Amino acid sequence: MEEALLPLNDVISKRVVFKEEVKEVSRIAIPMIVGTMCQYLLRYVPMVMLGHLSELSLSSASIATSSCTVTGFAILFGMASGLETLCGQAYGARQFQKVGTITYAAVMFLLFFCLPISLLWIYTGNLLLWIGLDPSISVEAGKYSIWLIPTLFPYAILQSLFCYFQAQSLILPILWTSIVSLLFNIPLSGAFIFKFNFGTIGAAISIGLSYWLNVILLVIYVKYSSTCQKTRPSFSKDVFLVMPESFQFAFPSAGMVGLRWWAVEIITLLGGLLPNPQLETSVLSICLTTSSIHFNLPFSFGAAASIRISNELGAGNPKAARISIYAVFTLAAAVQG
Repeated sequence: MEEALLPLNDVISKRVVFKEEVKEVSRIAIPMIVGTMCQYLLRYVPMVMLGHLSELSLSSASIATSSCTVTGFAILFGMASGLETLCGQAYGARQFQKVGTITYAAVMFLLFFCLPISLLWIYTGNLLLWIGLDPSISVEAGKYSIWLIPTLFPYAILQSLFCYFQAQSLILPILWTSIVSLLFNIPLSGAFIFKFNFGTIGAAISIGLSYWLNVILLVIYVKYSSTCQKTRPSFSKDVFLVMPESFQFAFPSAGMVGLRWWAVEIITLLGGLLPNPQLETSVLSICLTTSSIHFNLPFSFGAAASIRISNELGAGNPKAARISIYAVFTLAAAVQG
């Protein structure tokens, strides 16, 4: 009788652990869905407003956004995503100071990579003309790209901070600061685009200021919140020691993320080669933007899985990491099925 009860107890134990893991993944994923949506809309709400100005404004901003995503945002996002693994494992292994050290290193080298990207963005208009896009769209897209350069630097810091918070399952700070930044961006974009007649330049400026607000709010939280006391980033020689390891994860991750993003954004760029580029690029942008919103759902579940798996592997619990994978698969199938 005792021998029969042992497997039953194991099954019950696994079910309990699985249910708890589903709850934990849901606790991370649900606020991440909202936060990710706010971050996504931050760059596209101004474009919706530009659509009320003219086809040229919307099409040029769409082309510029696609170009800047391919050459900048996707690369920075991918590199930061690679560091999420290191931060998560360090936190799971209770190497709390290393989490802050990796974050500091990430901020430093992502900001460094912003410099060559900025130089490339300065010549976006010329590059678009060179590949044969409509001259009027290329000129306006070039202006938009130049004014979007100040957005690169807060974006780099923001992605590093996101990895820092996500590794510790601190999702609510990301959620609330993202909501505040989006609410700040909406009236700001309206004022710059319509009231001050800045047009596409106003849209780019409003995006940059909104990102800076998000960074400032998160930095204040890191500095003064007791939840970040053990992992608070600070400069030391260890920052340079973790950089080689960080590069090993950052570059392959940037390649994987880049290929995924480029496959979508290149479609918008190719729209500029069609017979009626202003209209067709605008329509393409609206369709792709709307469809891309739906990808925030699986992305958030994937990010939650990454957090849980890296934490458990760092803590030396490979079986728990496997359960996290099953939990995410179950939730994703339930939500999307």
